[in-house]
This record gives sequence, C-alpha cells and structure tokens, in this order.
Amino acid sequence: MIVGATGLVGRHVLELALADPHIGIVVAPVRRPVGARPKLEAPVIDYERLPEEAEWWHVHAVVCALGTTMKEARSREAFRRVDHDYPLEIARLARKHGARRFALNSAAGAHPGSPFFYFRVKGDLERDLTSIGFGFLTFVRPGLIGGDRAEIRLGERIASVLLEAIGPILPRRLRINPAANIARALLDAAIDGPPGVHVVDAADLT
Repeated sequence: MIVGATGLVGRHVLELALADPHIGIVVAPVRRPVGARPKLEAPVIDYERLPEEAEWWHVHAVVCALGTTMKEARSREAFRRVDHDYPLEIARLARKHGARRFALNSAAGAHPGSPFFYFRVKGDLERDLTSIGFGFLTFVRPGLIGGDRAEIRLGERIASVLLEAIGPILPRRLRINPAANIARALLDAAIDGPPGVHVVDAADLT
C-alpha cells in the first residue's frame, strides 16, 4: 500500500512499485479517481471516514508519504490531522488486517520534544507508530527534498537553487535529497527492511 501516492515522493514510490516484478498488487488510496494502471488498485477514500473492513486493507506492507504544508492546511490543527492523525489511522487499520511492515517518509529533525511545530508533529507520529505493533518499522528522514512538485513552493525553490550551487562542499546530511532516492529507500524498507525500528537519515539519501 502506498499512501500519498499523488505527491512528489509518493509518485516516485508508485512508479517503482508498479515496475517491481516482485510486487503483485499495489493499493494506492486516493481522494480523487486516477487512471487505470496494470496491477494498481486505487480506491477513492475520505480520510475522515476510512472504511474499517475494506478488502484492500489486506496488504503485506505500507509506505506512507502523506503530508501537507502549513500554507495548504491553514491551521495547526488541520496540519496535525493530515500529517499525524491520518497516517496513524492508516497504520492502525493496515496492521489490524495483517500488514507487518511500515515505512514512513518523515523529516530530518523529527522529535516529539522539538521546539518547532512541524518537527514536533513528525516526531509525535514516529513515537505513536511504534505502539501500533509493526515488526518492521522504518522512518526515512529527508532534509530538503529535490524534485518537481505540482505546486510551487517559493521558499523551497530558493533553498534548492542555493543548495545545488554549494552542494559539493556541504556535508552529506545538508545536501538536497532527491525524491527518487527517498522513494527507493521507502520501498526497500517496505519490501525487505530489517526487523525492529530503524531510521534512514538524510545523509544516506543524497
């Protein structure tokens, strides 16, 4: 299962998963209908009313790349609902129906005690996911994500240009993390990640 499959990182995960001969079916819940693809099941859902007993919950692993921005959410409460509550409920229902693996696209700096709201929400989600009961749980923590988004984020674009210019002299942990690299790490963790809780840092995603 790929959650957030229409976003920047999620789109890359989806393409990798559909091309992988070892993956039989890819479930990608979406808010609006998408075009049919071989081996893709894309149920249209409302995150506020997730179906408890849908057959498509029966998956082996989940990749979660769901997320928003404060600008899009317009309030802290709405941001937390999208970046914390929805992924946690997806995780709960997938685990209930047998999923054993979960890989989360989190963020460098994620920590429940962070003074920054964004990183605190990400840290809260990581903490709460550990209580769901997945035997294989991976947190991928990118820094600035590189790639072409559907929407323009001016601040990220400016930062990307600057980091691309000075990237070769920066420590690996401060360089841009290409969306394709993040997607590969997420899918690898979902397919064959080690047991227990693991973190993939930004330095490993350049």
